[in-house]
Amino acid sequence: MSDKKLQIKDFEKNNYFVTQELVDVVNAALFLDKPLLIEGPAGTGKTYLAKSLSNMLSKELIRLQCHEGIDEDKAIYEWDYKKQLLSIQNDKNEKDLFTDEYLIERPILKSLKTSDSLFLVDEIDRSDEEFEALLLEVLAEKQVTIPEIGTVAGEGSNFTILTSNATRDLSEALRRRCIYFFLDYPSIEIETKVILSNVESISEEKAKKYSLFSSFIRKLNLNKPPSLIETVEWVKYNHENNHEELDSNIGILIKDIDDQKLYREKLKENNDFKNGSVT
Repeated sequence: MSDKKLQIKDFEKNNYFVTQELVDVVNAALFLDKPLLIEGPAGTGKTYLAKSLSNMLSKELIRLQCHEGIDEDKAIYEWDYKKQLLSIQNDKNEKDLFTDEYLIERPILKSLKTSDSLFLVDEIDRSDEEFEALLLEVLAEKQVTIPEIGTVAGEGSNFTILTSNATRDLSEALRRRCIYFFLDYPSIEIETKVILSNVESISEEKAKKYSLFSSFIRKLNLNKPPSLIETVEWVKYNHENNHEELDSNIGILIKDIDDQKLYREKLKENNDFKNGSVT
């Protein structure tokens, strides 16, 4: 259980802008000492949330990037077979080859053996259900079992965050072990704050107009809606290079040809933005 209760201002000091609802969920996960599952579209700031929390809580960030086919050799541990073989060749006496000396720690094991860590399981939905099953012992008990050694329990105060882009349904067993939050694209108010924080010398009025335009684009049912980072990059380039038209350099924001065609069709129909500028 954590004694530290975070507030919105703590996040903003780390250049991360949140709703009170998200702050409350984070505090609940810390208080209950349970993993936090953050689900939502790609590009909404899920990974950056974990990085920000590692700074706020003064915890070492240990990241496991999930992918199709990931298994315990890549996620938990692996034996250094070359080192074991050399040891046998150099020492003819019988020797225990299954000790820490020959153990390669992967992110899960490393997080358990590191006191005061924040363990990020990034994009868990890219793995399969078999890998989810490997995680259950870690999530529920903060431990893993290595057949040759036994159970390795977590040390110190560790916090786990899982992120998912919701490309597939996660198992009920995994969800039951976590506190859950759906992180959607930011509100206009929050995106305006993000732009103001990341783009030098931009006015609040101009930042808000960009945020309104970005919100309009995300509501077009695109194949690949622009992420928060892409919006910031688009605004920064346009603002610092004096491109005042809202339609300027749209390739920074929309990176799919079908999406661009749909966007241009919808822009012609929208009286609020067509032929608009941010001046």
